[in-house]
Amino acid sequence: MSTEGLSIPGISMGSPGAGAADRVRRFSLSGVLSALRRPFASTVGVEAVAVLLAVLDVWLVIPPKAPPYSIYLSAAACLAVVLRRRFPFLAVVLAVPGFLAGWAQLASMITLGTLATKRQIHWQTWVGAGLVFICRFVQWPLEDFAQLSWREHVLDGIYGVLVAGMPIAIGLLIGARAEISAKLAELATSRDRERRFHADAVRAEERARLAREMHDVVSHQITLIAMQAGALQAQSTDGPSLQTAQVIRQLSTRTLEELRSLVSVLRSGAEDDGPRPGIGELDHLIRTADVPVHLTVERLPDTVPSQVSAAAYRTVQECLTNVHKHAPGATATIRIQGGSGALNIEVRNERASRTGDDLPSGGHGLTGLAERARLLGGSFETSDTEDGGFRVRARYPLDR
Repeated sequence: MSTEGLSIPGISMGSPGAGAADRVRRFSLSGVLSALRRPFASTVGVEAVAVLLAVLDVWLVIPPKAPPYSIYLSAAACLAVVLRRRFPFLAVVLAVPGFLAGWAQLASMITLGTLATKRQIHWQTWVGAGLVFICRFVQWPLEDFAQLSWREHVLDGIYGVLVAGMPIAIGLLIGARAEISAKLAELATSRDRERRFHADAVRAEERARLAREMHDVVSHQITLIAMQAGALQAQSTDGPSLQTAQVIRQLSTRTLEELRSLVSVLRSGAEDDGPRPGIGELDHLIRTADVPVHLTVERLPDTVPSQVSAAAYRTVQECLTNVHKHAPGATATIRIQGGSGALNIEVRNERASRTGDDLPSGGHGLTGLAERARLLGGSFETSDTEDGGFRVRARYPLDR
């Protein structure tokens, strides 16, 4: 077994090499600008239509010999439509004179509708409604208003109620719709939160069940193996048998310790709870793997997130276990490379050089590594090599 390139105890650092190019996410600036431009364009279009309707309402009914002040007041009322979104009450106040002494009825209705939409049941809404009603009920000049009959006053009052009530009704409906939409969104968020809580409760229950099963079955069997290995160690006098018993006892003890830490994690439900092996323990893993290993490490960062470090350790551990089971006698080449915000791991082994025992295999080790990489936001791939071996590549992001 030969090792080279890792800056951990017992292993040296190798020279940097050219790694595989990382994928770069490209964002379209034009797409972002177009997304920002759409609401602005729609707002400008609505404002232009509102101002155009107000201007047409004045222009189509203005008499040929209208007083200049009435024209100016009507124009000011049309311009007040532009201010209605930010200053709705001010817009109503500015539009009212153009309705009373001019012909800006639609401009006053538009501003009043916006005021009702934004303020809903507020004193400003009722004040604006009263002003618009007065403008429709009272005729300018006042001498003409005084000469009207009571029938005309009643008719003007009815029209005044319609002119002032219609924008308020529409504004209240729009506001109620917006409020209902907000409530529905809040309910959807609450429902999603309840679903997450339910899923967490189900996972916690499943963790507890798995913890009980692991403690009652697996831990008991491993403890018996360690006890039997201890008894064999005490009774053995032959050198190879004694060494084999010691190795079995050490492996059983270490496996039992890791299993107990996993059981504690399952019972607590915390992802980062309990000790876990990392890159710093790779030297011990390689020495006890009973597999010839060539190790190269390039640009290893000073600090590696605990989840990424544990994933790297498990990746190497599973690959060495597979080499020992499926390619006995083959040499494993491990390359760990940091850089570009990710930790890249490649494990390659040659063709088996001898026939080994048919060891049991569930086929879930590589699947578990792929799921771990997906949860960490990385990638995992396996492939056969041209010389009859096997290759595993994993990439784990470091920005966690």
